Amino acid sequence: MMPLPDSHAQRVNFIWSVKEILRDHYKRHQYGEVILPLCTVRRLDCELDDTKEKVVAKASSIKGDLDAHAELLAHVAGHPFYNTSNFSFETLLDDPEHITENVYDYLQGFSPNARFALQKFEIESHIDRMGEAGILFMVIQRFASIDLCPATVSNLEMGYIYEELIRVNAELSNEEAGEHFTPREVIHLMVNLLFADEDQLLTPGKIATIYDPACGTGGMLTVAENYLRGKNPKARLHLYGQEIQPESFAICQSDMMIKDEQAARIVCGDSFTQDGFEGMAFDYMLANPPYGKDWKTIEKAIKEEHASLGFSGRFGAGLPPTSDGQILFLQQMISKMRPAKDGGSRIGIVMNGSPLFSGEAGSGFSDIRRWIIENDWLEAIVGLPDQLFYNTGIYTYVWVVTNRKRPERQGYVQLIDARMLFRKMRKSLGFKRNELSPEDIAQVTHLYESFTNGELSRILPNEFFAYRNVTVERPLRVRFDLTDETLRSAYDSKPFQSLSEEVREALSEALHNLVGGSFRSRADLEVALAPALKRAGKIRSPVKKAIINAFMVRDPDADPLEGEADSALRDTENVPFDESVADFIAREVLPYAPDAWVDESKTKVGYEIPFTRQFYEYVPPRPLEEIDADIKASERRILDLLSEVTK
Repeated sequence: MMPLPDSHAQRVNFIWSVKEILRDHYKRHQYGEVILPLCTVRRLDCELDDTKEKVVAKASSIKGDLDAHAELLAHVAGHPFYNTSNFSFETLLDDPEHITENVYDYLQGFSPNARFALQKFEIESHIDRMGEAGILFMVIQRFASIDLCPATVSNLEMGYIYEELIRVNAELSNEEAGEHFTPREVIHLMVNLLFADEDQLLTPGKIATIYDPACGTGGMLTVAENYLRGKNPKARLHLYGQEIQPESFAICQSDMMIKDEQAARIVCGDSFTQDGFEGMAFDYMLANPPYGKDWKTIEKAIKEEHASLGFSGRFGAGLPPTSDGQILFLQQMISKMRPAKDGGSRIGIVMNGSPLFSGEAGSGFSDIRRWIIENDWLEAIVGLPDQLFYNTGIYTYVWVVTNRKRPERQGYVQLIDARMLFRKMRKSLGFKRNELSPEDIAQVTHLYESFTNGELSRILPNEFFAYRNVTVERPLRVRFDLTDETLRSAYDSKPFQSLSEEVREALSEALHNLVGGSFRSRADLEVALAPALKRAGKIRSPVKKAIINAFMVRDPDADPLEGEADSALRDTENVPFDESVADFIAREVLPYAPDAWVDESKTKVGYEIPFTRQFYEYVPPRPLEEIDADIKASERRILDLLSEVTK
């Protein structure tokens, strides 16, 4: 058996080199459909090696259905899973002529929980395909030569290998690798923030739960568990997760079995429409949901829950646009917080910038922010560097949400600017060119724990993020001109066209006699129109209104129409919550529009988080003289170069 190379990249390349056998029989984007499941099976095979003979011997003594004795066989194996087949990866090589049948026998020998996970890979179709192509033996032989024993490759290292294999395969498939892969240093930072000041975790024998609604291959759960064990080896963190991608789910569940975690705590399916943990609450939650996730395919189910259950469901606060559902994951997690009286919960989630500021007052995004902040759940937001993730170069933000804030944090939100805390990578991976160093993570953690105002930290009251969106109206100032053009507008209106032909002709003749008239008020116009309308017979109100509106011509010098606002001059203003609307309008509006007023019936409360604005530093432009001198110097250099060319 051949040990893997020392470096992470070499290990991944060594495993991925199986593609050389697959090359003539599979397309490039299909390599992962073979390599990922067989890598997982090989890992399980190595894990069971020490007790394999005992399990096979015990199984041979059992009569009837072996699955009915799963608990006993797992006890013999010393793991939550086992394999009762006489074959292993090594012994499969003893009979090349019957390799296909023997591989099937080997896979069927796994325990029910392992078979369930492996079925998500749909590996059976590939066993037949490789068998018919005559390459199955060579593929098994290559994997049999790879040492994936836990003593050689730790669970953490194996997680890195899985996720790198997924990333490489996603690139070949033109998929979003970042949907499966969160850089480990980002997870380390999130875990630091999640567990900061959690002294209760140091209690001997402490048991806590953690949940990830988009767990991928389980990287966040694994890092959180390792962190806690490093702080308190006697503590236990029960891991729960849900993943919609079958391949990632299979890897995650297999990894949990290897770590002696209960694999049933990892569920496959859509967290929104197939909630695997309905009614449950967790102590801690972590997630890196896909950014800008489109949820049109589940729109009906979510909107029905929003309308029927309201705040007793998950989405009562509001719904984001169907083109961007990442904040739905945060709402899902909040619905699983323990009540504060029972100890509460802490949440860490990384999202892009749109949940901070997208959506005006009254929109889904704004209402969700309002719900979170007014409940005093938003504890901190950390702005991360750009070019940190594999599938996007944009800035991202870690939200820390909790219903058990420390007393000094209650009523406040901390913003931490870590956008410039990074180091350049020696070699980029996709869009990822930057990474957080251990020193960067330590600095951000210190800023968070210090909870003080400074160059990179702002402590702001909840009310700071609230504003009132007010509608500013201006009076409608018009005159009424009866011209050939305004008459044509009246004739073309739908209410006028709905009249019978006889009435239209009578009314047109009566109105034509008024051409050339101009009136300063609606009342004067109505007096002039009365005889014409009477001669045409009984005219309904919509027709009369359409005729009057057609004659209307805006005139800034005209008297305002009482009680009527000009929609063309309507505007909105966002007034901070800590300022009087009257004072704001007096300062910002009335000096420029003395006749303006606020329509209070249209006022809405909105919330936004202006992260960038809080850390913006004004840099004055260079003096004009300095710029002019640089331009002249450039001109001189150009002339000197031209003179050399023309000599």
